[in-house]
Amino acid sequence: MADEGAAQGASQRRPRASSRAGTKVDGAAQVREAIAALSEPWRSIAERLDAVIRSAAPELVPRLWYGMPAYAKDGKVVCFFRGPDRFDERYLTFGFNDVARLDEGAMWPVAFALVALTPAEEVRIAELVRRAVR
Repeated sequence: MADEGAAQGASQRRPRASSRAGTKVDGAAQVREAIAALSEPWRSIAERLDAVIRSAAPELVPRLWYGMPAYAKDGKVVCFFRGPDRFDERYLTFGFNDVARLDEGAMWPVAFALVALTPAEEVRIAELVRRAVR
C-alpha cells in the first residue's frame, strides 16, 4: 500500500515537472522584477549594477539564483548580488562564484559590500566582471 501511494505521488508530480520543462524562463525579466522589488536606494544601485555587469560581459545570461539577480556563463553563475533585506544587512552584496577567474595567489576577495555606486566603483566592477569571464 505504501508503494502504491509513493507511485501515485510520483505520477502526480510528473505532469507539473514536464509542463515546466517546456516553458522558457525569461531570466532578464526575472532579474528586472527582483530589482524592482528592492526599496530605495538599493533599487537604483541594483539597476545600475545590472547595467554595468551586462555591458562588461554581454555573454553572461541574467537569471535568478536562490531568488537573487545573477549572471551565468555556460549555465553556471559567475556573479550575483543581493539586497540588504535578504539577510538584514546594511549594504548590498555583490559577489562571485568559484567559476569566476579572479584568482590572485593563495587568497582573493569574492564578495563586496556596496552602500553607493559611484563611477569609480562602476569601473572596478566592470573590470572584475570582465576578468571573471575571460
